[in-house]
Amino acid sequence: MKKYLSNYGGEVRKMKVTFLGHAAVLITEIEGKYNIIIDPFLTGNPAYPKDFELPKIDYVLVTHGHGDHVGDTVEICQKNGATVIANFELSDYLQKKGCKVHPMHVGGVYYFEFGKVKLTPAIHGSGIHDGENVIYGGNPCGFLIKAEGKVLYHAGDTGLTKEMELIKDVDLAFIPIGGNFVMDVDDAITAVDMITPKNVVPIHYNTWEIIKADPEKFKVEVEKLGVNCLIMKPGETIECKEL
Repeated sequence: MKKYLSNYGGEVRKMKVTFLGHAAVLITEIEGKYNIIIDPFLTGNPAYPKDFELPKIDYVLVTHGHGDHVGDTVEICQKNGATVIANFELSDYLQKKGCKVHPMHVGGVYYFEFGKVKLTPAIHGSGIHDGENVIYGGNPCGFLIKAEGKVLYHAGDTGLTKEMELIKDVDLAFIPIGGNFVMDVDDAITAVDMITPKNVVPIHYNTWEIIKADPEKFKVEVEKLGVNCLIMKPGETIECKEL
């Protein structure tokens, strides 16, 4: 922790962010060596770039228990010895599947070796489908990550919440826009107006017809608010020092 705190707020060196389709986000080379992935829905994800090769993963952050977010968590942990960061109930489930876990809950903060993580509120479900059973998956969440002097926010699956007004000083936000299960474009624009991040990336849209949305409309409207919108293609990478 002391080593991390000595670097907190320092110059961003190599940290990069790659969008992998749907809600999957890869953050690499934090402090030059740590790689984390959020909601690693890869297998079965029609938007996932099939020729993309994951690096060694150190941490897997999971916003809630639905299959299109838990995704390949167990397989990634088995292959890499990665640690899952998720709510307590979901962590308990994944630990029973053989994963190393670090359980947290909404509002909780912890300083990891790669940076600071806070779980933020999300309005959604979190039931885990395990065969014919649905297991209680705890509260869904978003993640607020502070690393190398940058603040990243992944909203997870959520509707519009009043609590978003409390999320400030964000350099890069990932906001769902697909409607039906999450915010639609109009509510997502309101969310951006509340958060006022420097940059925003729309996620959780057009993976299937039921969450079809127009990211260009979202871009036009949020840029009227003074927020830079990056419509990332699956496999596209941003260097955080450029944010």
